[in-house]
Amino acid sequence: MDKQPVYVITGFLESGKSTMIREMLTDDYFTGGERTLLIVCEEGEVEFDDELLKGSNTVVAVADDIESIEAGLFKKLNEEFKPERVIIEYNSVWTLHRLFSAPKPDDWELVQIVDMVDSKTFELYINNMRQVMADGLQQADAVIFNRCDENTPKSRYRRMVKAMNPVCDIIFDNLDGTSDDGVSDEDLPYDMKADVIRIGDEDFGVWYLDAMEHPERYDGRTLRLTAKAYKLKDLPGKCYVLGREAMTCCANDIGGIGFVCTYKGKPPADNQWLDFTVRAQKGYSMLHDRDAIILIEEKVSSGKAPKEELVYFNR
Repeated sequence: MDKQPVYVITGFLESGKSTMIREMLTDDYFTGGERTLLIVCEEGEVEFDDELLKGSNTVVAVADDIESIEAGLFKKLNEEFKPERVIIEYNSVWTLHRLFSAPKPDDWELVQIVDMVDSKTFELYINNMRQVMADGLQQADAVIFNRCDENTPKSRYRRMVKAMNPVCDIIFDNLDGTSDDGVSDEDLPYDMKADVIRIGDEDFGVWYLDAMEHPERYDGRTLRLTAKAYKLKDLPGKCYVLGREAMTCCANDIGGIGFVCTYKGKPPADNQWLDFTVRAQKGYSMLHDRDAIILIEEKVSSGKAPKEELVYFNR
């Protein structure tokens, strides 16, 4: 049986969801003349005019509340319109868990979640509605920040999202019509030209995310930093995880972050603050199941606990 691809475009009110969907429907390569069912879960600031809908072979249905979806609305719409693809303009406040738990046709297959973010209101929402805001960020395949300008702190926003969802794509759409991934905006707070790169306590999170995204930057480099050694059961012999605990989203989402580190002599004390000097090597990390960096221990001494023991990613 052929599967019907489902695209979920989520985000807060006026975050740019409707505009994103208009661009999808005007892309002939995307639509291909196939029948599209567009399910609108809120009234946005951009309307879908009859000419656009007719030209893209799209029908629109409205879901007034999440309860109607949970009561089987998707199956009814599928039977009525028999779509060849589905786009859901979803209200973030309803949460994706309720969407995914709702009954749906067996031949519907989720292929992409896009979370739209208004860069002008991102900090307001992430500070005051963090759990709701994080719901889409954590599960999205792509996060698109729109309405960006020269004052948008792209590096910081990118780090905050990557801390919650390391594998998603992040795009910044600028007011001048251009777009970028924010990487060129990176402003690393430590000296990459130093013979020994000193990672400050407050910069551990920045370093971790940058090393995950760009392990080649650190290949062969010597680093000094304060962290802990964690012995995990599944690691090979003569290895531990050099890391710290981090708050990736909110108070309930605290977990360890770090990299595999090899040693030759005695293992360092477990779960104590230590001052490490290590050499980084790009390679496959079994801890992350992807290319990252592997650390090679060169020197370890007693260390002082950071002023803030938890790592945060909002700096």
